Order: sequence, then C-alpha cells, then structure tokens
Amino acid sequence: MIWNAERRIYGKNQILETVCQYRFPTILSVNAETPAAFQDAIRSVFPRYELRKEQLAPKVIAAPGQVPVPQKPETVNNHCFLTLDGAFRINLTQNFIALSCTKYTRWEDFARMLDAPLARFLELYKPACFDRVGLRYINAFSRKALDVEEYAWRELIAERYLGMMADEDLRENDFVRCTTDMETALPGGCRLKLHTGPGLVRRGNQNDQEVRFVADLDLSMQGNVPLNMAAGALNTLHVQAYDIFRDIVAEPLHRAMDPQEV
Repeated sequence: MIWNAERRIYGKNQILETVCQYRFPTILSVNAETPAAFQDAIRSVFPRYELRKEQLAPKVIAAPGQVPVPQKPETVNNHCFLTLDGAFRINLTQNFIALSCTKYTRWEDFARMLDAPLARFLELYKPACFDRVGLRYINAFSRKALDVEEYAWRELIAERYLGMMADEDLRENDFVRCTTDMETALPGGCRLKLHTGPGLVRRGNQNDQEVRFVADLDLSMQGNVPLNMAAGALNTLHVQAYDIFRDIVAEPLHRAMDPQEV
C-alpha cells in the first residue's frame, strides 16, 4: 500500500460519484418539521428542493414464548437540496447529512460546497456528536475514454485488486464476473470497504455497453466523533482515499488520466 503519495488532480478523472456523510444520533425534529430555516441558508447555492419518503425496515417485537409481531414500518423524510444542474446534492434526514457530487473536479471544490450547509445544520440542530464520518469515491475507468483500449486490465490496475484476472494464463474476455471485496482497518482509526472489478455502468435507465473497471472506495471513521473534529476527520479520510487510489492505479492508467500538480 502506498502511503503519503504525492497528490495529483486529474484532467480526465473517472469518478462517477463522490459522497461524504455525517451520521448523528436521531434528531426527531428533522423528520417532524419542514427545514425552512436550513433551506433559506443554502438556497442561493442549492435552489432546488425534493422530498423523498423512505421506509425503514420494520422492527419485529416478541416477548419470550410469543410469536413475533412485525411493527409498522417507520417513514423517514429525506430532504434533498440540489444545485440548478443537479450535479451537487445535500441530503438531510433525522440521522444524517450528506453531500454528493457527480461532477467532481478537486477536493477543495467539493469540500467547500459542504461548508455552509454543515455550519447551518450544526447551528440549527445542535447534534451531540457524529456517530460516523464517511467518504466514498466511486470510480469507473473507461479504456475508450482514456484511449488505452490496447491495454489489458492487468496492465492498468495493480495485481492485488484484480483477483484471478491478474493471471496471465487466463484470458480477460473469458471472465463473466471477477470482483474483489474487502474490509480493513486503516491508520488513524479509519476503516475501508473496497470493491473492485470490471462491470457495466448504469446511466439513467440504461447500462453503458462498455465494460469498465469499477473501484468503489468507502472510507469511514466511527464512534462519537466530536463536532470540532468533523472537518479534520473528513480530511483524514480524503488523504487516505487518495493513497489507496494511487495503489490501485498502475502507471499507464495514471498517465492516461492527465495527472496535474496541485
């Protein structure tokens, strides 16, 4: 694993979506009231609003010796605030606030979009702490878009993330499915869930017909994260995410994405 890799931004990054999420102990008022004051504070950047009604899995309750009785599913309001082009979205529920992006450029631009919504959320709702801070990057590498169609995946992706596809005696086109999934601890109290492997990417209601290589990095820090450590925790996750990304990407793929000094 590469640690403290020299950071680069990519002119041809292959990120489908970036998501950061702060989970907190349940705040019932978020579910019971319309967050009008919160909207007013962020409306200049996130003018569009949608409300999604989501049902949590029903709880099953039973006393000893009795037949379990399913309880009525709980409905949760997911308040969505979007930029005009829909590229950035804030989600607010009784248990989390999140920022997602489908047009990622660089870390500083992404993190800046969260500054005002998070500050207003803390001011209005005053959570006791954060139960989990998460950061997720979903990459889908296109050989066609990067003009590296003559390369096999074993030449573009580090061997440890390819599974059996790294075997030179096996033909890439013979694989119907070959993925790797792992969960591991990282330095600084962080954790990683990682999925890698080739697959089709869904765009709108249709699958893209090109087989891409997906690298889904889901990093988190859990367990009573103090409010004053929220920004630091997210930045720590970002630094480690880049180190893992560079460990995945072999040099020909790194060059094809047009790396630029920060």
